[in-house]
Amino acid sequence: MADMTMSLDGFVADPHDGVEHLFGWYFNGPVAIPSKADRLTFQVSEASAPHLREAFEHLGALVVGRRLFDLTDGWSGRHPMGVPVIVVTHTVPDDWPHDDAPFTFVTEGVGRAIEVAKAIAGDRKWVGIGGTTVAQQCLDLGLLDEIRVALVPVLLGEGIPWFANLKSTPVELGDPRIIAGTGVTHLYCPVRSAG
Repeated sequence: MADMTMSLDGFVADPHDGVEHLFGWYFNGPVAIPSKADRLTFQVSEASAPHLREAFEHLGALVVGRRLFDLTDGWSGRHPMGVPVIVVTHTVPDDWPHDDAPFTFVTEGVGRAIEVAKAIAGDRKWVGIGGTTVAQQCLDLGLLDEIRVALVPVLLGEGIPWFANLKSTPVELGDPRIIAGTGVTHLYCPVRSAG
């Protein structure tokens, strides 16, 4: 499952990887949801709270690309969701200071990373996909079951697009389940077929 926050014009970050215009919904409501990272508590609306709680309850592993890993400095060894992270990379970092962190570096591609994540998550937990390139590759390989979009009512005009480089199009999605939050609309779309 891929779940990202996106602007109305399709961007998940501005041209400089900034998300300040997108992530406001995480902190605009009365419901406190502590993350697994130190000193980070989300404050979401009543409508968005079940969305976030469900992710904390069911997510068993997260697959991300090396670019996102580097941009976040590896979340200092602990992702806010508190789950093991599988990083798709061409080279394993030799200066990773968090050897005891639940991070696995996979150099054999996205397909292998998903296999590793499924083994870690087990049958009862979800595998989440973080980052645009990994999500696009999962769609192209037929490995994505659902796309969740936290759609924010802002137009960035330019930036990092989520679905810019798909090779297997069209991708057919099922009817969305919709939750209207404060400053965000959550769309849950099952993937029917790609290509």
